Amino acid sequence: MKISNRVLVAISLLFAISCTKKSLTEADTLSGTKNILANAQASPVGDVVGKITVGYQGWFACTGDGSPINAWWHWTQNWGQSPSATNNGIKSWPDVRDYSNTYTTAWPALNNGQPAKLFSSFSDQTVNTHFLWMQQHNIDVAALQRFNPNGQEGPVRDAITAKVKTAAETYGRKFYIMYDVSGWTNMQSEIKTDWTNKMSAYTSSTAYAYQNGKPVVCIWGFGFNDDNHPWSAAVCLEVINWFKSQGCYVIGGIPTHWRNETSDSRPGFLNTYKALNMISPWMVGRIGNVNDADNFYTNVNTPDQAYCNANGIDYQPCVLPGDLQERQRAHGDFMWRQFYNMVRVGCQGIYISMFDEYNEGNQIAKTAENISQIPAGSAFRTLDEDGTACSSDYYLRLTGDGGRMLKGQIALTAVRPTPTIPGGTVIPIGQTVTIKGFNNQYVCSEGNTQPMICNRAVAQSWEQFTVVDAGGGRVALRNQGNYVCSENGTQAVNCNRASVGPWEQFEWISNSDGTISFRGNNGAYLSAEDGMARMTCTKTTIGAAEKFKINQ
Repeated sequence: MKISNRVLVAISLLFAISCTKKSLTEADTLSGTKNILANAQASPVGDVVGKITVGYQGWFACTGDGSPINAWWHWTQNWGQSPSATNNGIKSWPDVRDYSNTYTTAWPALNNGQPAKLFSSFSDQTVNTHFLWMQQHNIDVAALQRFNPNGQEGPVRDAITAKVKTAAETYGRKFYIMYDVSGWTNMQSEIKTDWTNKMSAYTSSTAYAYQNGKPVVCIWGFGFNDDNHPWSAAVCLEVINWFKSQGCYVIGGIPTHWRNETSDSRPGFLNTYKALNMISPWMVGRIGNVNDADNFYTNVNTPDQAYCNANGIDYQPCVLPGDLQERQRAHGDFMWRQFYNMVRVGCQGIYISMFDEYNEGNQIAKTAENISQIPAGSAFRTLDEDGTACSSDYYLRLTGDGGRMLKGQIALTAVRPTPTIPGGTVIPIGQTVTIKGFNNQYVCSEGNTQPMICNRAVAQSWEQFTVVDAGGGRVALRNQGNYVCSENGTQAVNCNRASVGPWEQFEWISNSDGTISFRGNNGAYLSAEDGMARMTCTKTTIGAAEKFKINQ
């Protein structure tokens, strides 16, 4: 998208006032599939309902790449000049190691000594690589952005549409046309002409997305309260109804506060929004951390979903990786919290903002991992900016796991299941979790007054533990201000220590079956025993009683 509307953050947050943290309960374990079915009026699972869609810009070009534009399109401020520290149009630096065609820039060499090169979206190999990544990470659909095609950029946008079609067919992905009408002066007539004369032909592709037996088209930008989107509600409604008359399933990329018609939304647009088959409210610039995401879940997403349920509209909320340059990502915890919230709210699909938006720093495509992979002397933040190493494909992998949770292929969980490095261990530092034993009962602190036991059927305050970084790769478990103590294996385990010492430190061990074990400083494992006896930290091997499930 051309605009991020970051200036609206403060306004938006006024409409998403703080709320208390929701306890984890059995009700939160509904799978994405069950949540979709909970809305009797929702469309059945198809190419966008029940699926992960990514916004795909495909708008990068380089001088000499053979494209009609023959310029450093979107890489720079001045497209006629080579990218450099003084002519820069991006916030994040891509990892280009998978591309066979790259173009030398005027940036200094990378800190690893390699030349600073960038890719062109006009290259078949680039588009194929992106759709291969989508296939590898089970990303279902690409929403191909299409701006006003009647200016100098029209020929290159037309060419990239053809390349996307071929790549989607090759790698078994779906795509649909997503018109961004920002700044489009003669939009009402020209969008229809463009669909009729050019874009509708793509609906015959086996890769074109269909929902409810209809080709999908999205229009982004109706109802925004700014000069770049000036059309009346009547004009926008007429365009929506025209596309529906052409047999299309119409998605709207609309303002965050569409339902109340306030803040970023023009007044008087609610009936126009209601005409859409699916709505996808914009979120870039509205949230920047987990607390923001939770506030929006309670005060915006939940009532949005209820309204859509009541009016037979499918709901496709945005999920953001976060602005890397603004340090919003929290090594994936920010994005995962949104996946968790949107699945438990019962959404019909999820829209990722965006796949390749290096300009705004909210891309999930492969990105520089560390300082060795960015130009020397540059200020680009890399994926390890908060001290946690992340592989360049980390946000692709995280998106894949978010899709699995949406589809009910993994249980709903607030704990991010994706390791930041392939094969690594995921430890939910700072998160409050429940711990369930082999007997399907929860571990209980017993209110910090007697030895712990694993026999509670419902998780309440005594059954919730905050995972604390204890240093040296170890964790501590805190409940109501006190820490779990192994008692060095000499007596039953208690949760009554005010500070963390060696006996309160555990290794978090991920087992191959998806369970977790805890090893104390004495080398023995925390055990649920038989669920009737008090817990101990005395077992020298991992058996059934030494395996636990987190947030299940």
